[in-house]
Amino acid sequence: MITIDADWLDGFFRLAVVILELAGTLTILTGATLATILFANRALRGDRTAAYGSFRSALGRSILLGLEFLVAGDIVKSLVINPTLDDLIVLAGLVLVRTFLSISLGVEINGHWPWEDTRMARDKQGKGPCEAARRDP
Repeated sequence: MITIDADWLDGFFRLAVVILELAGTLTILTGATLATILFANRALRGDRTAAYGSFRSALGRSILLGLEFLVAGDIVKSLVINPTLDDLIVLAGLVLVRTFLSISLGVEINGHWPWEDTRMARDKQGKGPCEAARRDP
């Protein structure tokens, strides 16, 4: 294992982790606040059903983006600052839970599984599955 005796580098990575965790938290909080404000504006104008749908979508997107920052901070913390087996096991658990949350939120926001994007894009272009199979040898 390569070790570098530089206190400034350790301080840099610790600061990077704090910044990433703050960015994730602020992203979620800011997104929730903006989604709530937009929901209130749209609900007061009349269409509460559409307002609720856009609220869920905006809130879900802010949570997903915030989770990406938090996962990045956990990766740096576990792999660079404290690379022990226990920390790697905790990181694996966190990544699994956050991956499940990301997929679940993505399905809630988009209304379909993430791997259906290619099929849906092909169908939108007018190429059904049979036509695409005939063109591709």
